[in-house]
Amino acid sequence: MRKSPDDLGGLHMGNEILRQLRFDSQRGGLFYRDVRYLLIRPETLASFQRAIERALDEKGVQILFEAGFRGGTLSAEQYREVLGLSDEETARFMMNMGSQIGWGRFEVEQFNPPQKTIRVKVFHSPFAEAYGSSPRSVCHFIRGVMAGLGAVIFGEPVRSEEPLCLAKGDSFCLFEVEGARATSSV
Repeated sequence: MRKSPDDLGGLHMGNEILRQLRFDSQRGGLFYRDVRYLLIRPETLASFQRAIERALDEKGVQILFEAGFRGGTLSAEQYREVLGLSDEETARFMMNMGSQIGWGRFEVEQFNPPQKTIRVKVFHSPFAEAYGSSPRSVCHFIRGVMAGLGAVIFGEPVRSEEPLCLAKGDSFCLFEVEGARATSSV
């Protein structure tokens, strides 16, 4: 008797993304809630990241951040609207989604819209693991996604930092997002 994927040692492990992921053979695409996603090895992204950093240094870091920012903004807007989520539900949905699509285990440490701050720990970031040892933080995509989420929730520009990173030898990556007014002394 064949078992369903849910009976095979927790293959889905409560992963709603996998349950709802749809393959369109005509388009050769994977879709979750009509948004296209793709599977790519972390080593491929790490190689791309190292090449862009070598060629462009800080401009390369900014490009990677902006790519994450675009994705984070689009996701926060899309899922908040389609699912009718509150700001906190949007943040929690995206953290759960980040974990479910393989970006590491996300834990919301602080979510404070009145103070315009978000702090998220990410354990086992595939970006840091694939990148390897580095004197500086390397999870620019995630940092950008967090900034996009913060900008949507706070309705203003944000500052997004990664003070702790697995690639630097820390035990997890930490992302801190603050609204522009929260960081401004004016």
